[in-house]
Amino acid sequence: MLRASCNLPSIASPAISICAVRLSLFPIFNLTPSSSARRIATAFAPSSALVSQTLNYSTSSLTLKRVLRMMDHPAPRASASYSTGSNDVGREVLVQHLLVKEEDQNILYELQKRVIRGEDLSDLAVEYSICPSKEEGGMLGWVRKGQMVPEFEEAAFNAPLNKVVKCKTQFGWHLLQVLSEREESVLVDIQPEDFHVKLQDPDFLEDAQCIDVREPHEVERASLSGFQVLPLQQFGTWGPEITTKLDPQKDTYVLCHHGMRSLQVAKWLQTQGFRKIYNIAGGIHAYALKVDQSIPTY
Repeated sequence: MLRASCNLPSIASPAISICAVRLSLFPIFNLTPSSSARRIATAFAPSSALVSQTLNYSTSSLTLKRVLRMMDHPAPRASASYSTGSNDVGREVLVQHLLVKEEDQNILYELQKRVIRGEDLSDLAVEYSICPSKEEGGMLGWVRKGQMVPEFEEAAFNAPLNKVVKCKTQFGWHLLQVLSEREESVLVDIQPEDFHVKLQDPDFLEDAQCIDVREPHEVERASLSGFQVLPLQQFGTWGPEITTKLDPQKDTYVLCHHGMRSLQVAKWLQTQGFRKIYNIAGGIHAYALKVDQSIPTY
């Protein structure tokens, strides 16, 4: 089995272990180095192999459905959706599934009958799926075109909302269910100079929200006004409440020291339903060098 990973610094971010359908990878966030840290996982994979990534954090009371619930907006079974008809450009779907081996097609048929009789796909996934996503009821989160193996992608983007359908991929047989759909979120880098221009608008901080994911001791050394400090190492305290602390519909700007931690958090915010996220390129270090030399560098 081949493995793939993002070559990002081992700093911090939410944990994602992915099997079965994704072509693209999320960043790895190692929130704590402790061997006793809680391991949380959900599933995706590239077209030719299963992918495994892991998020570790130490807050034992948290679970993936509360912390990495890529499906929090809207809640999966509320299924508030934004249909774009047959045009899948800019469209994301919220998917859960279960996976059985290719030779277990009879099991698949029986499970399909049980779904028709009213049993929940997520409950069946916990019991029967061979995908690591079974730990979270088969939830794969929000996916868009180009992230999944072709057979799964075709089935997911053509399935009616909430109807369970089957498809076969190189990994085996899937029963999948699209719980909701929405417009695709956007993540872009913004240069320090461009961000500075925005800060000059007196209405900017009313219309947007800014977060600094550095640690408190870093913020004490150098900071920008208007930023809410959400230290990445304290992810377990603010991660589960991110959609109450921030408005997913507002433009969101993320800052760190050099732009790497902020990029990871920005990618995670995408999974939480945030519509437009800006990563401040180069972080506060670049801002100090290019825009405001009165800000200390460290």
